[in-house]
Amino acid sequence: MNYKYSAIVFLIFFFTFPIKAQDYKGKIKKLETEIIKLETKKDSLNSAVKNLKLSILHDKLEKIGLPKYEKDVEIVNHPALILSYNEKHEQANWVAHIISKEISGKGFSRTNDFRPDPLVKTGSTEEKDFFIKTMNPDSTFNYDGFGYDRGHLAPSADFRWNKDAMSESYFYSNMSPQLPEFNRGIWASTESFLREYVAENNHDLYVVTGGILTDDLLKSERSIHKVSIPKYFYKIAADLEEDTLEGIAFIIPNKGSDYPVISFAVPIDSVEKITNINFFASLPDSVQDKFEKTVDIKHWQTKNRKNNHKPINRNKLPKDAINTVMARSYYDNKAKVCGTVVEVHETKTGNYFLNFDQDFPEQLFWCTVWKDNIVNFSYNPEKYLINKKICVNGTVKKKYGKPSMSIYNEKQITLYTDEMMMKK
Repeated sequence: MNYKYSAIVFLIFFFTFPIKAQDYKGKIKKLETEIIKLETKKDSLNSAVKNLKLSILHDKLEKIGLPKYEKDVEIVNHPALILSYNEKHEQANWVAHIISKEISGKGFSRTNDFRPDPLVKTGSTEEKDFFIKTMNPDSTFNYDGFGYDRGHLAPSADFRWNKDAMSESYFYSNMSPQLPEFNRGIWASTESFLREYVAENNHDLYVVTGGILTDDLLKSERSIHKVSIPKYFYKIAADLEEDTLEGIAFIIPNKGSDYPVISFAVPIDSVEKITNINFFASLPDSVQDKFEKTVDIKHWQTKNRKNNHKPINRNKLPKDAINTVMARSYYDNKAKVCGTVVEVHETKTGNYFLNFDQDFPEQLFWCTVWKDNIVNFSYNPEKYLINKKICVNGTVKKKYGKPSMSIYNEKQITLYTDEMMMKK
């Protein structure tokens, strides 16, 4: 072996390798810098695209999404939402916006940047209309609330696809006093109901929201602007795609509720009669008539909720009967519960579960027909009872957080129509 030759090769490698490694590091750093520049440019372009899409939505909203208003009414025009401000009640008569199909996919987190609306000429409400915040010596805060949430009219999650649009939803002009059990309960469910429709159908949805403002409303006395407290809130929505033209509205009392969202669904015309507001006023009357006079609840429910039914109205119950929501107040008591069987499931062990009014896991009430008691039935519960309105008699129990009843024989079950005939 030529040791002299090997030593020369080693020296050449030893002195040249660091130079080459340094060159590689420089090239890598340069490429990484280029990647950062491209990512920055990509973010900038994405932001520009989203703002252009927001501008398109704004133009559509202005053109066909606004209610009729008089010239002396204050209209506040933001890129993501447009509202009519009511100085007397210190809140919006209505807030109009579009739930964009862009809400699908990854979105931005809540901005929580509550602030007065600088575009309201007379000045909007502010933080001190809802609570007083004082700083403690340790720099933490005490909150003295007035009993009401800062309830969004146009919800922030409707704008989750655009951070600037979401931020606009935190203007106090978009807030109204709402009881916590309402704002965080049935109102939140109503908002989710519409977003889920948009996500599943990939259609933009025109929405107008507000409190029903009347002269007899109480004021929040501790608020600095004496803001009115609506007894009811409304939300209307219209899918104006050419092949659709469907509308739906909700009128919901400002309090907690165990009833499902569809229980409060009404035609848009119903809200117009109560509020004296002409919604979608720029559209021809013939077009308005197509989606404002009736409401097809099944159309608005997502695929996994198509079978859901409203609980039976209290005024339409048979004698001495209750509906599935009222059953919550009858735990450990005997009752006659009436509702629609929307789902029947046979377990591997041969028992039958009957879900009422709403599919699992949102069923309002459910019954169990045990395997050993099937001999007491002259029919197959799964085939005969599905989609029927029935009344069941027995003891209401609380199981898995919901009212339930065990059915031992078919005499505990009567058809709702038969019960109503006996009532007459």
